[in-house]
Amino acid sequence: MEVLEKHMINDIILTSLQKSINYQDYRKLVAQLVEEHSTTGNEKTEALVNYTMLSDRRMKRWDKTVKISDEIKAKVESFSKKVTWLVITESWCGDAAHIMPVINKVAELNDHIDYKIVMRDENDALMNQFLTNGGKAIPKLIMIDNETNTVVNTFGPRPTVATNLVNAYKAEHGQLTLEFKEDLQRWYNKDKGQSTIEDLVNLLF
Repeated sequence: MEVLEKHMINDIILTSLQKSINYQDYRKLVAQLVEEHSTTGNEKTEALVNYTMLSDRRMKRWDKTVKISDEIKAKVESFSKKVTWLVITESWCGDAAHIMPVINKVAELNDHIDYKIVMRDENDALMNQFLTNGGKAIPKLIMIDNETNTVVNTFGPRPTVATNLVNAYKAEHGQLTLEFKEDLQRWYNKDKGQSTIEDLVNLLF
């Protein structure tokens, strides 16, 4: 990865932010892509189009069903700094479909958290500064302090618990199988966004 000076990274982030959309517009975009039998990203394969349809269904479900405890609500509401959560994603991403609605639920609790979204393939320079183990894994959340325009922290592409499951499986089997990916989807369904919520709260405090 090319390591850039801080001011250059800030310029890249600012450029991407100018192209960003909010969560409501992202949801409209994905719904529109489903109607058009299309997908975001440089590749428009049938498989990715189908994943976008699946993502739309998953996000609809999570938009309705994600629950946040009163204790965590109170904690998030007490956060006083102004930050931006800039998330890099694509409509076909399976992990993002489970995570993006949860980020929205947490961000909605505090006006100081500005949730913005950009597409990975349209923001290559940005993605290259926030790789995961050398790869362009998404979704990737970049937390920016609005006063100083500095990157405070990052989250993604998966909650910590899921990342540990993936790493353990890769260490034992070398790569992720279709069976494991299906198991991971079941894990997300069982977890109901709670691990993601925990990680997001840890970003703030």
